[in-house]
Amino acid sequence: MCHLTNTLRLTSKEDTLILAHKIAPYLLLGDVLLLEGPIGAGKSFFARSLILSLLSEPEDIPSPTFTLVQTYESLNFDIWHCDLYRLATPYEVQELGLEDAFETALCIVEWPDRLADLTPNSALTISLNLTSIPNERLVKLSTTNQRWASVLEALNDTP
Repeated sequence: MCHLTNTLRLTSKEDTLILAHKIAPYLLLGDVLLLEGPIGAGKSFFARSLILSLLSEPEDIPSPTFTLVQTYESLNFDIWHCDLYRLATPYEVQELGLEDAFETALCIVEWPDRLADLTPNSALTISLNLTSIPNERLVKLSTTNQRWASVLEALNDTP
């Protein structure tokens, strides 16, 4: 199994916004993005930026921390933005209907470690980590699915 990765250094919120906008045109129905990183690393900001870039009309994009899932309708597919931080077991993921959404929507999942064995093999993992430099993030995109190769290649000129 081939492991594909791309690591980027983002120095501002604008860089994170640019990254979201560069990924957006490549996203398809059934894609799953797994957003990893500590609290404050920018997972929710990235998710909001990505969702807004996919909507035909801007709307409020609240964090799903308490609702667990927020859904949106883009022109091409439904978008599920999930925050699994408060979940204790993969059974709770099943109760949300997330397994079905993996096939019928674009899913953006914060705290994907809560998925355990339910993690789709086809997912793209986006790990955001703070560095010692203020506002800087180290972002590692990784997958074992060849479907994402062109996306990772397209990001090579991202700041």
